[in-house]
Order: sequence, then C-alpha cells, then structure tokens
Amino acid sequence: MAHYAFLDEQNVVVEVIVGRDENEGVDWELHYAEVRGLRCKRTSYNTLAGKRPDGSPGYRGNYAGIGYTYMGEIDAFVPPCPGDGFVLDEETATWVQGC
Repeated sequence: MAHYAFLDEQNVVVEVIVGRDENEGVDWELHYAEVRGLRCKRTSYNTLAGKRPDGSPGYRGNYAGIGYTYMGEIDAFVPPCPGDGFVLDEETATWVQGC
C-alpha cells in the first residue's frame, strides 16, 4: 500500500489517495496522473519534518495533506505558511519563525 498526492497547476495538493506499491514494475505516479489528468507524486505516511518515526531520513519532507505545496526544488511537501515572519527550513520542509 502506498499513498499518492494529486497536485493542481500551482503544485498544491488537492487530494491524497491510497494506491498501489511501486515495487510492481509499474510507475504508479505516471499511471495515476494519466488517469486523473493531474500531476501525481507519491508521499509517505510515515514522514514528518523530514524524518521517519525511527529518526531515519523521511521521504519528500512531510506526508502530503490537502493544501500542502509540492516544492520540486527540494522534492518535498510543505504545509501552508502559518503567517508573516516565518521562513522555510528546507531540511525539514517546515516553517520556522524568522529572525
């Protein structure tokens, strides 16, 4: 079982689904994108702030949620900015209060 996020034209997550594992020789990101007509990226249910629960590196920053943005330049899902004065920590794909 794997999870996939569908993105709008601005790379904002509009839907997350449970789908097929990619170890079956099929590019499921491409398959789901073609079926839905939306860009699709796999996301990991076990990733938060760049890490898995055991502390090992996570997959794509955070588990994608509706309203999150996929940032291709850091290959991560980033939550909406909580307000003015926050800056993105690209290592954790989270917002921190700026200086």
